Order: sequence, then C-alpha cells, then structure tokens
Amino acid sequence: KRNIHIYIHRISQMKHFSEDHFSRPVGSFVASDIEQLKLAIEECKKLILELPEHSERQKDNVVKLIHLRLKLQELKDPEEDEPNLRVLLEHRFSKEKSKSVKQTCDKCSTIIWGLIQTWYTCTGCYYRCHSKCMNLITKPCVRSKVSHQSEYELSICPEIGLDRQDYRCAECRAQISLRGVPSEARQCDYTGQYYCSTCHWNDTAVIPARVIHNWEFESRKVCRSSMRYLALMMSRPVLRLKEINPLLFNFVEELVEIRKLRQDILLMKPYFITCKEAMEARLLLQLQDRQHFVENDDMYSLQDLIDISTGRLSCSLTEIHTTFAKHIKLDCERCQAKGFVCELCKEGDILFPFDSHTSVCYDCSAVFHRDCYFDNSTTCPRCARMTERKQDEEELDVKES
Repeated sequence: KRNIHIYIHRISQMKHFSEDHFSRPVGSFVASDIEQLKLAIEECKKLILELPEHSERQKDNVVKLIHLRLKLQELKDPEEDEPNLRVLLEHRFSKEKSKSVKQTCDKCSTIIWGLIQTWYTCTGCYYRCHSKCMNLITKPCVRSKVSHQSEYELSICPEIGLDRQDYRCAECRAQISLRGVPSEARQCDYTGQYYCSTCHWNDTAVIPARVIHNWEFESRKVCRSSMRYLALMMSRPVLRLKEINPLLFNFVEELVEIRKLRQDILLMKPYFITCKEAMEARLLLQLQDRQHFVENDDMYSLQDLIDISTGRLSCSLTEIHTTFAKHIKLDCERCQAKGFVCELCKEGDILFPFDSHTSVCYDCSAVFHRDCYFDNSTTCPRCARMTERKQDEEELDVKES
C-alpha cells in the first residue's frame, strides 16, 4: 500500500537486520533459502497491515519488506561478473554503476533494480536493459540509422492501416488490435504505423513534417525507436526549407529575419579567417553549437526551427551578429581597411557588404549604397576597370608575340 520509492533510500541507512540468516551466503544456493525468504516476506506483509498507519514501526517494516524482496530476486538471479562493454546489433553497451531505481528496461518494460541487478546503456542511442535481457534484444542501434540515413519522414503521419500490418506490431510483430486484445495497438505519429505497448510507451516528440508543412510544434505520441531517432536527429542540419516548403518564408517572418542574419554572418566570415585578432579571440566559436551557420544559409536542424518559434534563436543570433559587426567596423583596423567606398556617389562612410543599406555587385563583389546601385544606369565602375585592364593585357600580349 505504500509507494516503495518513498522508503527505498532508507535501505542504505540500515546497517543490518535482525534476520542475519538472510544475508547473502557463500557458495551455491539451495531451494530452502528461497522458501525461507518467501515465508519471511509473507509474515512481513501481514505485520505491515496490522501496525498503525504511518507509524515508524510500519515504515521500518516496509523497508525490511523491500530488502527481503531484493534478496529474493538476488537469489533467483545471482549477479555474475559482467564485462564493462558489450557490442550487440551495432549497440555499444556500457555497464552502468548507478544504483538508481527509476530506470526502466527497454526490453522487458520492468524496473531496473540497480541495487542488485546489472544493467547496460547503449552509448549511441541510450537503450537501457537488464543484463539478462541483452540476448533477447532484436532492435538494432538507432544511431546506425542516423549515420546511414540522415533524413526525416516528411509526410504527416503516413498511415497504411492496421490491416496492412496484418494486425501485428510494426517492430516486434506481436499481435495487436484497436480493442486491446491481445495487446493495444498504439499509433506512432512520426511513422504512421501501429505498435504494441512494449514498443510504444506513449512518449511524445515534435514531428518534423508537421513543423515544415504547418509550422506546428505540438508534441505527438511516438514509438520508442522513433523517439530515439528524433532525439539523435534533433541538431542535425538536414532540412533545406527553400526546397521542401519555400512558401513557409512568406508566412513566418522570423524565418526571413534568421535567413538575413545568417547571410550577413557568411559575409563576415572572410574578414575573420584573415584577421589575426579575430582568430585569437575565436569569434567564430560563438557559433560552434550551430556550425552550419558559418557554412551555408539554407540548411536548418529541427532544433533551429524550434528555437525560431520560441524566439530564442533570434535573440542569440542577433547578439552574435552585433558582436561580429562591432569587431569589423569599430574594433579592428585591419578589418576596417577592407571596407568599400561607394564609387557611384563617392560620399558617405565606409561600406561593408553586410550593411542593411548596401548592395553588392554579383560579378566583382564591390559594395555600393543601395539607392545608388539601383539608380545607376551604367555598369559597375569596378567591373568596367577590370574589363579595361584585361583588354589592355591582351593587346600587350599580342604586341609582344
């Protein structure tokens, strides 16, 4: 009647019990040891029910009951020397040392009693299981799927129907039905398929297809394997929005703002990789958690889109953009020297390609005031000089030949 988690910490505080014969014996166990423990457990349960509610004696006996049950489990499943690392179905299982009782085995769906049971966690996909359940595992490591197939299902809940699945779990092939006999059929909103209660624990996750097509971030129920796959894919920049759903930029103003900031950062990058002070200050490392931001302006991760929707990314990226611009335009003389003067009006301050009021020539990358550039009816002065210089060099080569 009592939640055992309330009292489990009391076990470690008890130095010994009066029943010394319940301590772990040396050598092999005989059936009488298990029978004695079962009798002691029954007697302890009766005593707990007879004692006054919430009394100290009742609490102590609850702790004793837990201890006796753990001892019984230990006799039935004695701990053996287990290797620290095991490899199975591309999982890399590492032996855990934690004694927490709040973990659940992903194979048998029961609690892992860290006090007496050996258990492992996959370092790749964080699959947890008892040592005794490892030989029963049939699910390969999800990280291998991420490595070989780094892409999302972009159809919203692509259901094929339970009948097409032959009324079996899409993963373990156990029989399932919508009526819950013999096992409840649970749908994964990511794959659209149905799973049994062992493979689908009603975990929830943000669905990439719903974000891209509907800009919807509500968490939906997914199976265990989909939950792990989505968690591992969360920070991978695999979404090229302008190809998948370019209309999204017409309806989400925050996306347009982020795209402009990213384009500006790409224009600032050449200044930093040739600036000794910027390299020493490691300015670009401010984006080390989003490395793709200094490589392109069109790839997004699911985490990027979630942070855009909450406004978190806009704030952090604006701050970084301000720091970068300050270094180039104010703090560093070398970077300032790489600015441009508008050759069309020859007026105003030094210009940089990431300034909001400038335009850049697509051919020679010269920078002009935006108004001057679009009002100009002639060609770019820099392009004209380069063309003239090239012609002079060609004529010189002809004369020399």
